[in-house]
Amino acid sequence: MAEPKQLDDCNGVKDECLQTACTGSSKWNFRPSEAVMGCIHNMLGIRGVLDYVMSHLNPDGKSKIPLGHGDPSAFECFRTSIHVEDALIEAIRTGKYNGYSLGNGLPQSRRVVADYLSHGMPFKLSEDDVFLTCGCSQAIDVVLSVLAREGANILLPRPGFPAYEALMAYKGIEARHYDLVPERGWEINLDQLHAIADSNTVAMVIINPSNPCGTIFTHDHLTKVAETAKRLGLLIISDEVYAHIVFGEKPFIPMGFFASTVPVLTLGSISKKWMVPGWRIGWIATCDPDGILRKSQAAIPQIIEKTPKDFFQQTLQLLGHAADICYDRIQKLDVLYCPAKPEGSMFVMVKINISGLVDIRDDIEFSAMLAKEESVIVLPGSPLGLKYWIRVTFAISPSVLEEGFDRIAAFCMRHAKNT
Repeated sequence: MAEPKQLDDCNGVKDECLQTACTGSSKWNFRPSEAVMGCIHNMLGIRGVLDYVMSHLNPDGKSKIPLGHGDPSAFECFRTSIHVEDALIEAIRTGKYNGYSLGNGLPQSRRVVADYLSHGMPFKLSEDDVFLTCGCSQAIDVVLSVLAREGANILLPRPGFPAYEALMAYKGIEARHYDLVPERGWEINLDQLHAIADSNTVAMVIINPSNPCGTIFTHDHLTKVAETAKRLGLLIISDEVYAHIVFGEKPFIPMGFFASTVPVLTLGSISKKWMVPGWRIGWIATCDPDGILRKSQAAIPQIIEKTPKDFFQQTLQLLGHAADICYDRIQKLDVLYCPAKPEGSMFVMVKINISGLVDIRDDIEFSAMLAKEESVIVLPGSPLGLKYWIRVTFAISPSVLEEGFDRIAAFCMRHAKNT
């Protein structure tokens, strides 16, 4: 069997670009940023790595089962509510929103987002606290741009979402990583924060519910996070794209709840809860009731206010059932290990026992060979910060998920060492 191409092959563009830029006539004055090219693995991003994995699919093989994506909308069982679709159509047909809007978003939409985010909070957000963005990706970009002073560094979770480190490289911000501890339900290693933070550390990023771990931080843990950030003088950037997508025993608690202790910038979107990632509607909310930070679009109202509660209840029931399938099937495989059943988001991190497999050296090869032999796509953990792990999404039709694990089981048995 031919070995899959190494991921480094995908980065050949780095050397090629540098060579092209540095040879020939001296009139060529361009070359890529060394800071950016030094972060090339993260430049690929999740989509780039998945593209690499999918390049190993056998065109004459089995039907593709996507367990590496974060877009459940492709499956009919996760289609958004008809009320959400009608809200967008109605806004379009009014003809009132074809021109430019205000730079921070329509006032009525920002007001509704503020009310939505204020639920369960000890203070109320106003429309002036909300900045609408083109998806949460732009929200991340805007926040990092504001914080990108010379010498600044930001603390990122490991495993985490690689877009942060990629954008930080563009903006000259140093990334420092703290660990999420699988043996403690992927809680933050708080002692490590003190070790890696210094006077140039401007913020820390938390992702709750967790992508890629599928866990929820408890009230007690978030309290400790807020107190630690306050002692270190850090702003907290709370990525809550998967807010309220919880189906375990722990409730979702927004980081903004602790904004009286530490200032919080909450990032979110309608992409996941409303199952419309392609609509690209996100926000930044300033949770700062004590004014610490100040001291130093048309369909949104109907989408948030009029989506029936049973749509969300059915979605959570389906995700909870799929999470059970995912966890139970992993537990039956000797070469895969899942430290905890997922309780939120749409993902789970799974460790590969490489020593129990033959002809597979790491998570990249595992994912590429799984795609080639079984047409099942999973995301390697390396770009997320955890080598020898994979991220699996369970936000797909349960029957397809079952078939996917049938194929994963067959693959693992085929490559298992004989004992």
